[in-house]
Amino acid sequence: MAELDLLRFLAALAVVAFHYLVAYASVWGDRPAELFPALAPIAGLGILGVELFFIISGFVILMSVWGRGLGAFARSRLVRLYPAYWLSLAAIAALYGLTAAKPLDPKLSPGEYLVNATMFQRLFKITDASGVYWSLWAELRFYLLISILVIIGVTYGRVLAFAGIWLAAVIGARLLDDSLVNEIVMPDYAPYFIAGMALYLIHKHGHKRGSAWLPWLYVAAGYALSIGSALDRVHRRIDLAGFKNMPVTDTSVIVTITLIYIAMSLAALGLLRLKPSRLLTALGGTTYPLYLFHSAVAVALIPLLLAGDLPAWTTVTITTLAAILLSYLVYSFAERPIQRLLKPRRRPETPAARAVEVQKASVP
Repeated sequence: MAELDLLRFLAALAVVAFHYLVAYASVWGDRPAELFPALAPIAGLGILGVELFFIISGFVILMSVWGRGLGAFARSRLVRLYPAYWLSLAAIAALYGLTAAKPLDPKLSPGEYLVNATMFQRLFKITDASGVYWSLWAELRFYLLISILVIIGVTYGRVLAFAGIWLAAVIGARLLDDSLVNEIVMPDYAPYFIAGMALYLIHKHGHKRGSAWLPWLYVAAGYALSIGSALDRVHRRIDLAGFKNMPVTDTSVIVTITLIYIAMSLAALGLLRLKPSRLLTALGGTTYPLYLFHSAVAVALIPLLLAGDLPAWTTVTITTLAAILLSYLVYSFAERPIQRLLKPRRRPETPAARAVEVQKASVP
């Protein structure tokens, strides 16, 4: 779905805008919101790009597990997530180990970098090597939860039951407010994953089912819960930096979340249909490396460019383009070759096996 490639890239670009134009004060040596006052109120909303990622993930992961076993699902996630992640981790370790770079330095030991390589560092209370890695821990927990569904078998009814139970658990977790329960249920982020899964059911089955209204109910519930979660996350940022340095209003947050849900609903209904192209495929492929690498690019380039007395606008433009170019190169010449190497080779198809597949396809 080419439209999802575009939405994913826009989500990554939104996160880049938030970090470059609002968040990275230590990188700039000044408050970015003061350097870019006209864009800061919009760029600040880029913090919600991750929320769009989570909805897309709920949609795409359910699509990818339909009809697949646990082993195939686990292998596909390993091949998809780890190659670019390891490359970004190596780049961060080299940046702080081999240069005099200081901004955003996680100050990790070699052993802590090795634990980060597992992507389970938060389980062991170890600091993320990069601030953007926090969302990967949410993704991993989503994968573990959906593995339960894969084990019992993915069907329309079971997905509805799974999503309904998870939604009830989210409400219960918010009332209980227990740290262990929150870690498992993820009440702040689960509504996005649940809404994404429900939107995939709508995309796959439309109104062919008698219970077609139920996925829309899950989407509506996810939207309602997402508003509160998004406002809480933005408020925490404002409390940390001050409204002057994070000039984002409640109204703009609600509008942004609403637009995210509308865009994904249109995509699910097929009303936001884009023709597949090499450009959109490249943008979709560049998304994950861009998310992982843009922080390191900012630390390496922004102080260097500012030292050359370049204006802030020129500096951020060059840095953004460099981050996109590097991410595309990583995707094209590192991530994809590694993924091809790690993917299992398909066995040659025999005439007998082909006959069985044709027979299966003919069964209604």
